[in-house]
Amino acid sequence: MTNLAPLKRALLSVSDKTGLIELGQALAARGVDLVSTGGTAKALRDAGLAVRDVSELTGFPEMMDGRVKTLHPMVHGGLLALRDDAGHTAAMSDHGIETIDLLVVNLYPFEATVARGAGYDETIENIDIGGPAMIRAAAKNHGFVSVVTDPEDYAALLAELDANAGQTTLNFRQTLAQTAYARTGAYDAAVSTWMASAIGQDTPRRRVFAGTLAQGLRYGENPHQSAAFYTDGSNRAGVATATQLQGKELSYNNINDTDAAFELVSEFDPANGPACAIIKHANPCGVALGTSLKDAYQRAFDCDRTSAFGGIIALNQPLDRATAEEIVKIFTEVVIAPGADDDAIEVFAAKKNLRLLITDGLADPAADITSVRQVAGGFLVQDKDNGRVDDLKTATKLAPSEAQLADMRFAWSVAKHVKSNAIVYVKDGATVGVGAGQMSRLDSALIAAKKAERMAEALGLPEPLTKGSVVASDAFFPFADGLMEAAGAGAVAVIQPGGSMRDDEVIAAADEAGLAMVFTGMRHFKH
Repeated sequence: MTNLAPLKRALLSVSDKTGLIELGQALAARGVDLVSTGGTAKALRDAGLAVRDVSELTGFPEMMDGRVKTLHPMVHGGLLALRDDAGHTAAMSDHGIETIDLLVVNLYPFEATVARGAGYDETIENIDIGGPAMIRAAAKNHGFVSVVTDPEDYAALLAELDANAGQTTLNFRQTLAQTAYARTGAYDAAVSTWMASAIGQDTPRRRVFAGTLAQGLRYGENPHQSAAFYTDGSNRAGVATATQLQGKELSYNNINDTDAAFELVSEFDPANGPACAIIKHANPCGVALGTSLKDAYQRAFDCDRTSAFGGIIALNQPLDRATAEEIVKIFTEVVIAPGADDDAIEVFAAKKNLRLLITDGLADPAADITSVRQVAGGFLVQDKDNGRVDDLKTATKLAPSEAQLADMRFAWSVAKHVKSNAIVYVKDGATVGVGAGQMSRLDSALIAAKKAERMAEALGLPEPLTKGSVVASDAFFPFADGLMEAAGAGAVAVIQPGGSMRDDEVIAAADEAGLAMVFTGMRHFKH
């Protein structure tokens, strides 16, 4: 192994031909011998470059519809040979094997094939075999060989050659090799994940997850923690796929909270009216429907103005000037929306640090998505909570009104996104009290009610908005005390999963208090 390795011969075989011609021209100008395959060779020749087909190197034609073309000792010997090993160089001489100093390969578009919903047979045909084999060989022999798997690295390669008189340094080759192994690892992960789904394996024996670096972050949840943001290649609308129009770079906490906000607001179909969700530390501090986007924002803001300061705002419709003018009245970290008109962008331009993200759509709350959480020594995998309840069972003597049912369904959608134990008070399509993350459901009900009392004082209201509200509980009431706390705060109707050993006691208490209560038969724990 040596530090500087000369580059005399390159093998290029790419599916993504972005930047290929420019790279080929730059290599040829540096006197590099070009060897290539199929469509890559044709593209280079059409650009006027001298290229040898890989079949000239191997002495065998490409066969079996291109399945077999580079799986040959002439290729892998040229990639794997140790240049400073006498036995290897003798074998190369005996068998006429030429060294390959640079491998440029990107793989068949397997992930894109899956993303567009291709059938089983077509997807199988887009599993690359020769590409990963060559990449792994070149990466293993990084003491002498450079391997490039991403067009984004072409410029760095040429800069490296210019800086070192047509050679590459060991550190550079090591970096390329690490990237190459990560690419083949991610590729294999995509194949195995797809196949598990295609053959109906919910819990495959081995499971691999992969991501692509989107950005390095200044730090994690706290300044002493290093962090980075990776994307998984999916097309789900949200923080990972959004376009940032302005503002500082997103932090770890910004990304986490913005994701929570957008997933929540995506519960509400824009066809049914504007909706706004305000998030702080991954919990909603206000969610509302409105007659306009501005109205929805103001109603969400009035749930807990204190917590909304420095929060994340998510909208289910494109941001307009009127809403933007309200938002900039307080400090806000991030606004995420499906779009924004020019007037709204102009309003935000005066707030240089406010981040504005545009998603061009909402996330599908019913989509099948895998959720992953790391624990010591492993990780937990589950389906995303996309549960829906169509049939509600009235458990009390008093049935809820249609208006109450509408608020119950709204409250239930919000409760799904509140850390457990979750209690959510709703009135007229807006949260008026949120209790989150308490060890006791009673405490969540109490905290939410106290916040509502504080906001009533701040807004100059004669009484808290919990009076006449409905309340949602993400899991059953194990005792009647939490229910009675909600009733004491003025709630008149309750939506909860039911299923407690003491359901009869809770129902009796609700009847005695004159509450209407429905059971969903489904809980929404969120940790």
